[in-house]
Amino acid sequence: MKVTEAVAARRSVRGFLETPVDADVLKAIVTKAARAATGGNLQPWHVDLVTGESLVALKAVMMAKLLSGETEEHAYAIYPPHLAAPYRDRRFAVGEAMYAQIGIPREDKAARRLWFARNFQFFGAPAALFCTVDRQMGPPQWADLGMYLQNVMLLAVEAGLAPCAQECWAVYPETITGFLETPAERMLFCGMAIGFEDESEPANRLRSARAPEGEWLTVRP
Repeated sequence: MKVTEAVAARRSVRGFLETPVDADVLKAIVTKAARAATGGNLQPWHVDLVTGESLVALKAVMMAKLLSGETEEHAYAIYPPHLAAPYRDRRFAVGEAMYAQIGIPREDKAARRLWFARNFQFFGAPAALFCTVDRQMGPPQWADLGMYLQNVMLLAVEAGLAPCAQECWAVYPETITGFLETPAERMLFCGMAIGFEDESEPANRLRSARAPEGEWLTVRP
């Protein structure tokens, strides 16, 4: 698969088959991804792969937490508190497109909450990744994390797998770092579901739009 093909194929998959992913394949993907560009060669990413019984245990922890109604914990603000156009409009549009795809109207808040809760079961994926970073790191190093995670996703696509990057895990940082026994000097950045796509899942038919280049590209000859 060419890089261009992997970039075009990559998307957020929200429905997975139960088929296990070979542990050696996962390890190879996250290891190869470490060739990502990183300022000063800091390589600020720390990765936990969670599969098998550990994943079953984590899903149980999250199910109990959601059912108990415990408050969220929050590692950082996933979106700016006063998100302006056009960014606000893009976020709203993709959310509405997804719920339209799975047939949940805007007024059915309960159904939307239940759907969102599937995030914390990794949409049924048999493998998960968590990325943590040292608390002394700043925005440039967080950008490095993004480049690393993009490599992971493209390599997963190349391997015939489907990824779903999940910043939603940032609302439960204490729970996740406690489960992973993450050292205190590191904080949670995000999670990622990885597995084989369930092509029968309606949500997986969504292809999010991209803004035309005229909105963001400037060429200065």
